Amino acid sequence: MSEQNGIAPNAKRLLFAGFMAILAAGVGFAIRGGIFANWGAEFGFTAAQLGDIGSAGFTGFCFGIIIGGVIVDKIGYGKLVIAAFLLHVLSAIVTFAAVPGDGGEVAKATAFSFLKWGMFIFACANGTLEAVANPLVATLFPTNRTHYLNILHASWPAGMVLGATAGWIFGDGMHWGWKGQLALYLVPTVLYGVLFFGQHFPKSEASAKGVSLGDKFKDVGILGGLVICGLLVLFFKGFLGGFIADPGTATNIAWGIGGVLLIAIGVITRFSFGSILLFVLFVTHALVGAVELGTDGWIQNITGNILTPEQGKWLFIWTSALMFGLRFCAHFIQSTLKVSPVGILCVCATLACIGLNLTSHISGFGLAFVALAVYALGKTFFWPTMLAVASDRFPRTGAIAISIMGGIGMMSAGLVGSVGLGYAKDRFAGEEVQKADPALYAEYRAEKPSSFLIFNEVNGLDGKKLGDVKEAIQAGNADDKQKAVHEADILGDRRTLVADSFIPATMAVIYLLLLLYFKSIGGYKTVHIAEELTGGIEGPMEA
Repeated sequence: MSEQNGIAPNAKRLLFAGFMAILAAGVGFAIRGGIFANWGAEFGFTAAQLGDIGSAGFTGFCFGIIIGGVIVDKIGYGKLVIAAFLLHVLSAIVTFAAVPGDGGEVAKATAFSFLKWGMFIFACANGTLEAVANPLVATLFPTNRTHYLNILHASWPAGMVLGATAGWIFGDGMHWGWKGQLALYLVPTVLYGVLFFGQHFPKSEASAKGVSLGDKFKDVGILGGLVICGLLVLFFKGFLGGFIADPGTATNIAWGIGGVLLIAIGVITRFSFGSILLFVLFVTHALVGAVELGTDGWIQNITGNILTPEQGKWLFIWTSALMFGLRFCAHFIQSTLKVSPVGILCVCATLACIGLNLTSHISGFGLAFVALAVYALGKTFFWPTMLAVASDRFPRTGAIAISIMGGIGMMSAGLVGSVGLGYAKDRFAGEEVQKADPALYAEYRAEKPSSFLIFNEVNGLDGKKLGDVKEAIQAGNADDKQKAVHEADILGDRRTLVADSFIPATMAVIYLLLLLYFKSIGGYKTVHIAEELTGGIEGPMEA
């Protein structure tokens, strides 16, 4: 069987089925991002609260992909596809249960819970599908994983284009409610179910060789477990905080859960230290999730605020369409420029940093068009190429390493990227209004403070009042106070983008160090499981 057709006769159909599955996730993600403003205005949520809802759209992914990645070789791809399909339908039911009620705090909290849990279930479905699609494509096309994983993940920006366009047409144009818009992601959900139905799936290289679960986890080891469990501690701290009044108790329980899970990983791997290289890839992919998906969740809102909501939608569609086209070019770029996957990642991180800084200075649609093109070019190859590197270098782990990596990226996107950018928007916008007029800040300040990791609590701007300001600006009848608030909010968004750019800057340094490492061991190459099982690889970067 040729490389172009894969190792199985139905390789292309399975690739397209995986493409359609991730497309459904992209459509849902884009539509949800586009209706954040609807939720803020309808329910009165702050930016941090919206970021918290958005974070559930990432953290749930982690559970779906990691659990799915661990059991997929045992139970089979087909059963996981069925589970994902049912979760996608359930997420719609839960989300649609959110209603404004009487406008009181109880009704607001109830709506918040429905929206957040709906997001979480939706993300679980997406994660379960990627636990199928990523190792499946890596297995089907073993000689050119970077190319085909990029093609698989071209469906993500394609879904965002379709979702953003649908939101524009049916929301802004035809004035559909947010529930009608959101239901559109169920269309590609049905399609991927049909495409996967009745298909034969190949086994991963590790499963075909009979590698045990413990051996698959050995490269992850204690080091990799520290990354996973650290993010899970953050998740459970926030999750338990909604049920336990004492923050200290919630924190202690979260640390306890993280410690137990780390010990479990140690027992499974016989306390293997793990691969230092895989640990570095895990940490770096956490940064990928924060800057790529975390930013994607806010970029339409930010650019639409700096310019106009309509221009923000155009720019979101432009960057997503650019990503879609470029992801079909990974093999051409790699073969033409004779650059390794890590080299591509290093250049991309540099471009993403430049693009975010350029975007922070936009003043018109033309400059924004160019600035966001640079950012899109930078972020295009991050996610699928990172999965390809892990799959190339660690075949013994089967689906586990790339599933854990995907989970880490999504968990970071939710806990660090989405919430962090929401916090930054609240902090910087509040600071700018207070700097302009303390009395105005007192009038527009949100009652509930925003917090993020170790940073001080801040009070951003009230979501409902800010929504009224934006409506007045768009209608052209804003008073001086509303104009001042709007200008300060824009300055806050610009500062948020600059702060965000430090993440890809850090990634560029890491990728440069990896390039130097691979050069020291004779260059980047794909490792086969026979080499890994005999220990004849890596050297100083492996434990």
